[in-house]
Amino acid sequence: MRQYLAGKIRNVALAGHSSAGKTSLAEALLYKAGASDRLGKVADGNTVCDFDPEEIKRQVTVSSAIAPFSWGSTKINLIDTPGLFDFAGGMYEGVRPVESVLIAVSAKSGVSVGTEKAYKLAQELHKAKMFFVNKMDAEHGDFYKVLEELKAAFGPSVCPIVVPYVEDHKVLCYINLIDNKAYTYDASGNPAETDMPDFGHRVEGLTAAISEAVAETDEALFEKYFSGEAFTRDEILKGIHDGVQKGAITPVLCGSALNLAGVDMLLDCMVDLLPSAWEEGAELASDKDGEPVEIACTDEAPLAAYVFKTVADPFVGKLSFIKVVSGKLSSEITPVNARTGEPERLGKIVYIKGKKQEDTAFITAGDIGAVTKLSSAMTGDSLCDPKRVVSFEELKFPAPCLSMAIKLGGKGDDGKVAGGLQRLMEEDPTMGYENNVETKQQLISGLGEQHIDVIVSKLKSKFGVEVGLVAPRVAYRETIRKKVKVEGKHKKQTGGHGQFGHVWIEFEPCDSDGLFFEEKVFGGAVPKGFFPAVEKGLQDCIKHGVLAGYPVVGLHATLVDGSYHPVDSSEMAFKMAASIAYKEGMAQASPVILEPIGNLKAYVPESNTGDIMGELNKRRGRVLGMNPASDGLTEIEAEVPMSEMSDFATLIRSTTQGRGYFELAFARYEQLPQMLEAKVIEDAKAMKEEE
Repeated sequence: MRQYLAGKIRNVALAGHSSAGKTSLAEALLYKAGASDRLGKVADGNTVCDFDPEEIKRQVTVSSAIAPFSWGSTKINLIDTPGLFDFAGGMYEGVRPVESVLIAVSAKSGVSVGTEKAYKLAQELHKAKMFFVNKMDAEHGDFYKVLEELKAAFGPSVCPIVVPYVEDHKVLCYINLIDNKAYTYDASGNPAETDMPDFGHRVEGLTAAISEAVAETDEALFEKYFSGEAFTRDEILKGIHDGVQKGAITPVLCGSALNLAGVDMLLDCMVDLLPSAWEEGAELASDKDGEPVEIACTDEAPLAAYVFKTVADPFVGKLSFIKVVSGKLSSEITPVNARTGEPERLGKIVYIKGKKQEDTAFITAGDIGAVTKLSSAMTGDSLCDPKRVVSFEELKFPAPCLSMAIKLGGKGDDGKVAGGLQRLMEEDPTMGYENNVETKQQLISGLGEQHIDVIVSKLKSKFGVEVGLVAPRVAYRETIRKKVKVEGKHKKQTGGHGQFGHVWIEFEPCDSDGLFFEEKVFGGAVPKGFFPAVEKGLQDCIKHGVLAGYPVVGLHATLVDGSYHPVDSSEMAFKMAASIAYKEGMAQASPVILEPIGNLKAYVPESNTGDIMGELNKRRGRVLGMNPASDGLTEIEAEVPMSEMSDFATLIRSTTQGRGYFELAFARYEQLPQMLEAKVIEDAKAMKEEE
């Protein structure tokens, strides 16, 4: 692939709600631009961007994919991103390196939650935005209804550029409002100019809206508009381009990815209206002293680039996707990793199109490519010329919100599972992995059920480990509710030295994370040398409570009396005596099970607050209050038992259609209701039998 200067590069992420037809639109753009020799279909599993076995099997986009192509003298790096919320990490990593976001909207379903989320992310990262209303060939598709929804949701910046002329629910032609021309498309998607239809005052109103939007981008254009003069085509294009770059204008186009209608006009508008990498590719970074520095997007500056995506493949090796902000990334330089301070040896430098790689000598400023076998570089790392080491801001990915425990298929798979998951975490910043020592479970976390299901599938296909999933165990605790004084005596007579240890210990509740031990022995009833043995015996005992075997907390033990034998007493004998006293005392001191309580902050639309609060009450939660939050959401604060929250991520997503999210953090332990104790004890016994 030939090299392009930053002014001739458009980096565009394709985002939107699931089923808006993003991957089909990417396929149509590639085919129309001549970068693909066939128009692949998601249902057939032969598209350029959905090449992963998981994507072919599920017929949905699971991770972002890059597909560069040229249109005229301009290179467009298109990044197709997932629409399902379970794979939102792919959208985040796809939007990070681009200057513009093309948001696909279905003409049938209109503005959806995925549309709002894509727009919000683009807005937060200061990216230019463009809408494409897809599926205009579908029955019940209604462009003008969708346009009104877009205006209502995103405000007056929404500006139609290509609109359909519809009769009897069928599109007869598409009108380009910039050129004021109408086009029809044949079965192969080839355009033919046709007479402008009689559209009444609608076209005039839409054209006037464009002129008004253009006039607001420049003072000279505003004066010309105010004096009643018409804009030239070049003035309209420049005005819209500047408005898009500033975020004042969001163009809306329409067509059909399946029959290629309107795709040529979309390509023209991507080149003419979206900002180039040279215009918007500059980024803020931090130097070695943490001071902010602006990195201009130019080949003539020292190298500054960052890794925005990582693919870890056990056969091909590690592949790091890189956006070059300034300078050139070539094998002639050994860049420094700003995070580690160490040089990074570069493998092959390649351009990526779907699953295909094409070798290149270098990647220019503003362009996107990949490097093989970067040993220590991770997603978010900055690679720089040693003469100017800077760090670009790392993107914050959504935190995993659903955890499941792994059930191993065979013995000895623990190491393989851990190794495989570590490799998968390199390429997916939204997943988590923890080996919980207390519950003796390996936990994987993700953004939803499908996300975790894909992780398990990849473990099998990539690393040959088959695992099952079970609900995570809850880390309960045990404590006591009353004060008791008990005796512990260990006496054993053998042929030689015997064993003798005798203690009186008071047990009472206290506020501590474990055991608080003290001694109040008078007159040397128990020699000081044996005090540590008594404490050690109790410390060993509190690892297992008497009810269900969970660790004991909040236990105050006071050694008050006892006796010893000058020959037979030993540290071991006193440890045993302490153990006997512990078992006796715990049984008498009203032992109870404690459950972990979490602080919940749930962010949901106001219309869903009643449903979520009702659900929290069912889950034994206590709602503490509600506060207004950003994006029109309401924050619900509550305290909830952690044992009741394993499927809350799925519930809040389904209840709010994906708009809601939550944060849950451990707060403290509280007594488990007595009616639930029997079930917890029974489960604990079953767990021991399994082990």
